[in-house]
Amino acid sequence: MSEKKSFKREEIINILSELIKIHSPYFGEKEIMEYVHSWFEERDIPAQYHYYEDKKVTGFKGMNVIGSLKGQKDGPRVLLNGHLDTVTICEGWTKDPLKPEIDGNIMYGLGSVDMKAGVVSMMLAVEKFHKNYKDKDFKGEIIYHFVSDEEGPYGLGTNFLIEDGLCNDVDVAIIPEPSGCFAGVGGPCVCLGARGGYSYKTILKGKSAHAANPEKGVSAIVDAGKLISELVKSELVEDEKLGKGSICIIDIKGGGNACSVADKAEFTVFRHVVRNETKEALKQEVKEAAERAGIKCSYEVVFREAPTKDSEGFMPYIVDENNEYVVSFIETLDSVADTKSKVAYFPSIGDFNYVGSRLKVPTIVYGATGGNYHSKDEYVDIDSVVKSTEVIYNYLVKLLV
Repeated sequence: MSEKKSFKREEIINILSELIKIHSPYFGEKEIMEYVHSWFEERDIPAQYHYYEDKKVTGFKGMNVIGSLKGQKDGPRVLLNGHLDTVTICEGWTKDPLKPEIDGNIMYGLGSVDMKAGVVSMMLAVEKFHKNYKDKDFKGEIIYHFVSDEEGPYGLGTNFLIEDGLCNDVDVAIIPEPSGCFAGVGGPCVCLGARGGYSYKTILKGKSAHAANPEKGVSAIVDAGKLISELVKSELVEDEKLGKGSICIIDIKGGGNACSVADKAEFTVFRHVVRNETKEALKQEVKEAAERAGIKCSYEVVFREAPTKDSEGFMPYIVDENNEYVVSFIETLDSVADTKSKVAYFPSIGDFNYVGSRLKVPTIVYGATGGNYHSKDEYVDIDSVVKSTEVIYNYLVKLLV
């Protein structure tokens, strides 16, 4: 049943090139959604738009492209999820980020590895399955979601698919993010879980005084610096699978009147977390750092407002290596790749956190390899895109045919 060399390299290059040419930063995905929707329509494969609106925080009105292939018999319901948005174009590119460039086996372009390559694998795997089995008695169902705003602050596309019940009762999820390069182990690599994360602000209030007599005031900026210095030294718990979390200061601001001691300051933390690190534990972490720093300001920790209750943070999750769907996927990968795959855990956050923790289903992250994601001169290994496409297709056949 395995088809190790069933996808043409040239076709993958062509589709990936077309996707890279479409500028699709988060909150700006309309054109690329229309391209993918039309691509499926032209091949008579089910696809429709899913519209959503965040009325609470961003006001963003977004769209996803979704569809499914349903068999004639009962069987597993497989979810494929991939994001069509990218980060914004950063400084320092030596190539045109929206003009795909090939050098040997490497393709450069914004979103090439994160994760338009994974989207191409989803598209072609679904197309080939539809072509080969639409008139046959396969079992179960393939659900495919091409989502927006994964790179944004809330993962709105996948969040609202879950909120609207369009992911209910799936048995296994495959998300073709670049697993090996993110995990730092190369490919082929399967990530069976991920750290989670929260964003919060620490807001400090001090006492203003004339800048000629700073000793009469309490500087919120100075205390913020002291608190940050102690906070980043905090001893973090270690998870047997996910390792330790991390504390990253991503923003700081403060001030007051001219020629005055700053009576207000705030800094924002993105806190990667592992299992059992709760919001209350993070507040306690700040409290202990404040005590060590000996700050004089009052302060409060405020977690970000979220569009929905379950999108306040990204929860960490783990998948059992002995789960039947995981075992079957690794067997497929090893067979197609002709090598023993590695098992790792994703160090950062993504839509897989929502799927794995909120849907409570085995969520497997596996995709192409490359580098410079979220940076200048992003690139993808073309052969790894071919391989990941073959793996996803063969896994669908193994489970459903």
